[in-house]
Amino acid sequence: MASGALGMVETRGLVGALEAADAMVKSANVEVEGYRTLRNGQVSILVRGDVGAVRAAVDAGSAAAAAVGELYVARVLPRPDPGTETVIGEAVTATRT
Repeated sequence: MASGALGMVETRGLVGALEAADAMVKSANVEVEGYRTLRNGQVSILVRGDVGAVRAAVDAGSAAAAAVGELYVARVLPRPDPGTETVIGEAVTATRT
Protein backbone atom coordinates (compact mmCIF):
# COMPACT_ATOMS: atom_id res chain seq x y z
CA MET A 1 0.00 0.00 0.00
CA ALA A 2 1.23 3.50 -0.82
CA SER A 3 2.30 5.82 1.94
CA GLY A 4 2.93 9.51 2.39
CA ALA A 5 0.94 12.56 1.49
CA LEU A 6 -1.00 12.56 -1.77
CA GLY A 7 -1.15 15.60 -4.03
CA MET A 8 -3.57 15.97 -6.92
CA VAL A 9 -3.76 18.45 -9.77
CA GLU A 10 -6.65 18.23 -12.22
CA THR A 11 -6.64 20.06 -15.53
CA ARG A 12 -8.54 20.28 -18.74
CA GLY A 13 -6.32 18.84 -21.42
CA LEU A 14 -3.11 16.90 -21.60
CA VAL A 15 -0.74 19.84 -22.08
CA GLY A 16 -1.70 21.46 -18.78
CA ALA A 17 -1.39 18.09 -17.01
CA LEU A 18 2.06 17.46 -18.46
CA GLU A 19 3.20 20.94 -17.49
CA ALA A 20 1.88 20.34 -13.97
CA ALA A 21 3.57 16.94 -13.65
CA ASP A 22 6.87 18.33 -14.90
CA ALA A 23 6.75 21.28 -12.51
CA MET A 24 5.78 19.06 -9.57
CA VAL A 25 8.67 16.62 -9.90
CA LYS A 26 11.18 19.38 -10.58
CA SER A 27 10.11 21.57 -7.65
CA ALA A 28 10.08 19.06 -4.81
CA ASN A 29 11.08 15.55 -3.80
CA VAL A 30 7.91 13.79 -4.99
CA GLU A 31 7.13 10.90 -7.30
CA VAL A 32 4.27 10.68 -9.76
CA GLU A 33 1.89 8.08 -8.35
CA GLY A 34 -0.35 7.90 -11.37
CA TYR A 35 -2.82 9.70 -13.59
CA ARG A 36 -6.39 9.49 -14.79
CA THR A 37 -7.95 10.73 -17.98
CA LEU A 38 -11.64 11.19 -18.70
CA ARG A 39 -13.37 11.36 -22.05
CA ASN A 40 -14.29 15.01 -21.51
CA GLY A 41 -10.61 15.97 -21.48
CA GLN A 42 -10.04 16.09 -17.75
CA VAL A 43 -6.64 14.79 -16.65
CA SER A 44 -5.63 14.23 -13.03
CA ILE A 45 -2.02 13.83 -11.94
CA LEU A 46 -1.21 12.38 -8.51
CA VAL A 47 2.08 12.70 -6.66
CA ARG A 48 3.41 11.24 -3.38
CA GLY A 49 5.96 12.38 -0.85
CA ASP A 50 6.21 13.99 2.54
CA VAL A 51 3.59 16.64 3.32
CA GLY A 52 5.82 19.67 2.80
CA ALA A 53 7.19 18.41 -0.50
CA VAL A 54 3.73 17.52 -1.77
CA ARG A 55 2.36 20.95 -0.85
CA ALA A 56 5.24 22.65 -2.66
CA ALA A 57 4.81 20.38 -5.68
CA VAL A 58 1.06 20.97 -5.91
CA ASP A 59 1.58 24.73 -5.69
CA ALA A 60 4.15 24.60 -8.51
CA GLY A 61 2.03 22.23 -10.59
CA SER A 62 -1.07 24.38 -10.18
CA ALA A 63 0.76 27.49 -11.32
CA ALA A 64 2.24 25.70 -14.33
CA ALA A 65 -1.09 24.21 -15.38
CA ALA A 66 -2.90 27.52 -15.04
CA ALA A 67 -0.26 29.27 -17.14
CA VAL A 68 -0.79 27.04 -20.18
CA GLY A 69 -4.32 25.71 -19.82
CA GLU A 70 -7.27 25.33 -17.53
CA LEU A 71 -6.69 24.28 -13.93
CA TYR A 72 -9.75 22.64 -12.38
CA VAL A 73 -8.61 21.84 -8.86
CA ALA A 74 -5.56 21.07 -6.75
CA ARG A 75 -5.61 19.27 -3.38
CA VAL A 76 -3.27 17.75 -0.83
CA LEU A 77 -4.29 14.84 1.40
CA PRO A 78 -1.67 14.78 4.17
CA ARG A 79 -2.46 11.24 5.32
CA PRO A 80 -5.06 9.41 3.21
CA ASP A 81 -7.25 6.86 4.97
CA PRO A 82 -6.78 3.20 3.92
CA GLY A 83 -10.27 3.26 2.40
CA THR A 84 -9.30 6.24 0.30
CA GLU A 85 -6.15 4.41 -0.78
CA THR A 86 -8.34 1.59 -2.13
CA VAL A 87 -10.37 4.01 -4.22
CA ILE A 88 -7.22 5.69 -5.53
CA GLY A 89 -5.71 2.34 -6.49
CA GLU A 90 -8.81 1.37 -8.46
CA ALA A 91 -9.34 4.73 -10.15
CA VAL A 92 -5.83 5.72 -11.19
CA THR A 93 -3.45 4.31 -13.76
CA ALA A 94 -0.18 3.74 -11.92
CA THR A 95 3.00 4.98 -13.48
CA ARG A 96 5.17 2.30 -11.82
CA THR A 97 5.40 -1.29 -12.94
